Amino acid sequence: MPIRILHLHSSFHAGGKELRAAKLINAFGKGAGHTIVSAVEGATGAGDAIDPKIAVAYPREFPSLEGKPLPGRLRRIAQAMAGHDLILTYNWGAMDAVMAHTVFRDVYRLAPLVHHEDGFNAEEANGLRRSRNWFRRIALGRTSALVVPSKRLEAIALDAWQQPRARVRRIPNGIGTKAYARKVKPDALPRVVKRPGEKWLGTLAGLRAVKNLPRLVRAFAGLPDEWQLVILGEGPERDAIRDEAVRLDVGHRVHLPGFVSDPASAVGLFDLFALSSESEQFPVSVLEAMAAGLAVASPDVGDVADMLAPENRPYLAPGGDETALSGAIAALAADEALRNEIGKANRARAREFYDEKAMIEAYRSVYAGAMKRESFP
Repeated sequence: MPIRILHLHSSFHAGGKELRAAKLINAFGKGAGHTIVSAVEGATGAGDAIDPKIAVAYPREFPSLEGKPLPGRLRRIAQAMAGHDLILTYNWGAMDAVMAHTVFRDVYRLAPLVHHEDGFNAEEANGLRRSRNWFRRIALGRTSALVVPSKRLEAIALDAWQQPRARVRRIPNGIGTKAYARKVKPDALPRVVKRPGEKWLGTLAGLRAVKNLPRLVRAFAGLPDEWQLVILGEGPERDAIRDEAVRLDVGHRVHLPGFVSDPASAVGLFDLFALSSESEQFPVSVLEAMAAGLAVASPDVGDVADMLAPENRPYLAPGGDETALSGAIAALAADEALRNEIGKANRARAREFYDEKAMIEAYRSVYAGAMKRESFP
């Protein structure tokens, strides 16, 4: 009988952590069945990346993950978690479910729970909230493991959240690096075609406030006319991005083709990659850009500096410094030879350190350990 896994997400929009979860689901194959709940109703776009042969359900009747953590509500969430073999929770948006598990685990004989923290939304992008730190300390008290991708989050888990060393597991994100070396067709994306003579500044991101994509539009606006900005992703900030492009009179050069289920089929169209986020930890999109042989301009957030090749690190801007980010983008856009040199170094680093095989095996080990199994699934 397949392992029954319950996934409780802050959102299942197609972003980095969600696509990583989809990749792991595919890697586990038919040995596991999955129930996926999103705290944001209808935000299930990452499901498009899951192999249709794998059993996946999106229950509508699951109690909301949002609301006050009152005992009655936590009890209802705990009741809904019963009947699974493993419970996986993701980010602050699922923390009430973690608390429900801690309080009612024995009452309802709940399966072991592994929590994943990948970063912060806009509310904590510029500093952790003390009340949330206290809540996390209590809620995480009976989890089997806390998985984080970055060194910064590992330090926060050990210090601010006071988690024991044995519970915290740092697993760097990984991707299938070789797939990003293949040649990409100019018409690989929906609704936009790369024309001869064009240069593309690109990014992949869930269109959420913490990604601050209007900032990227502003940083892009001063580039020469042959440059286009292509933002791959979906989310609630689409209109804000479009409005900023129109305000700056670059609407005709800013493209939002939507979510791409296979980034390896598209990232190679970019000539330069950029992030503009308020907060990141270990962004998968940067790994994808590196594997595609691209130079990266980004705020110096999370583990981005450690991820990139040394040749790329001078083009990181201090967090929140829009002028510096614009300067880094402009400098790289103006020098094709420099972009190629940095891109080559980034690709070599991605292949050496960030291939997905090690990541998948590390997750297998954590989940098997939580279930006290020798293998997973």
